[in-house]
Amino acid sequence: MKIAHNFNAGPCVLPREAVDAAIESLKDFKGTGMSVIEMSHRSKEWEAVMDECRNLWKELLNIPEGYHVLFLGGGASMQFLYVAMNLLENKAGYLETGVWAKKALKEAKALGSAVAVASSADKNYSYIPKGYEIPTDLDYFHITTNNTIYGTEIHTDMDSPVNLVADMSSDIMSRPVDVSKYALIYGGAQKNVGPAGVTFVIVREDILGKVSRYIPTMLDYRTHIENDSMFNTPPVFSIMVMNETLKWVKRSGGLEKIYQINKDKAQLLYNEIDRNKMFKGTAATEDRSLMNICFVMADEYKEKEAEFMTFAKERGMVGIKGHRSVGGFRASTYNACPVESIKALVDCMQEFEKLNS
Repeated sequence: MKIAHNFNAGPCVLPREAVDAAIESLKDFKGTGMSVIEMSHRSKEWEAVMDECRNLWKELLNIPEGYHVLFLGGGASMQFLYVAMNLLENKAGYLETGVWAKKALKEAKALGSAVAVASSADKNYSYIPKGYEIPTDLDYFHITTNNTIYGTEIHTDMDSPVNLVADMSSDIMSRPVDVSKYALIYGGAQKNVGPAGVTFVIVREDILGKVSRYIPTMLDYRTHIENDSMFNTPPVFSIMVMNETLKWVKRSGGLEKIYQINKDKAQLLYNEIDRNKMFKGTAATEDRSLMNICFVMADEYKEKEAEFMTFAKERGMVGIKGHRSVGGFRASTYNACPVESIKALVDCMQEFEKLNS
């Protein structure tokens, strides 16, 4: 079997145990004689999976009372609209730290007054803005905690004088989170918690029902709370794999353990980027992401970019090409990316350096 060092930004590497469980569930789901993708989502077997998955979210993140965990379709991009539809009455504020934050702001502007409280666009989103004040007249303040394209991350749970909303698509379950500081957390699953096709939402119930506009039934969070995420047929296969992935996170020691492993993996690669004369990082040092490590060739070696890309691919590196809007390289080191893959990439960079000395 071919071994690939998978650094794709999403869909991304999953725990092998979750993949194996998915394969078995496609053949025969829990002894039902049916595949998970052909059985009723109203069956007791499936409802048990939904309950287990929801409880794992609550356990792993220590989610307080008063919050609901939802599993929806449409990806994080659909949540850009959901958030504004459900929460924007007078004015919303956004921290503009990249493409996805900018797109979320665009959707809010289509429904009402929404502004960028601070932005890092002046330096191509290579840092997280600091020193700004969150206006107290906002309905909510929206942040994107990790920026996959630019390799920056908000590493702490900030205090906010207004409802704090966070797109955590690419760093959820990578570290402990104080959920009580957030009114709403959402994201696509296809980074740390499962395959593409399902979106997670963690929402505090008391923030809902405050807007005067009509909310279409499918875009109302209350619809999905009242129906346990099964108002319509949920993305069953994606939820099943998510459940297996979260069981792996729990078996791995929970988020404290996962967080330490992620820090160690990231430091290993950042150390090499900083040491190796042929490469340089692109994100501000204090804002470097633990999930998406972005780098380019040093100025004097720019003509070697395509050569290194080929060199790395020949050695099993997959998905390290940087986003088309920034170029260079990106190694996504999500939870299930093994340290062996990081070491293989470091070895590859060192070998390339020696060949070009």
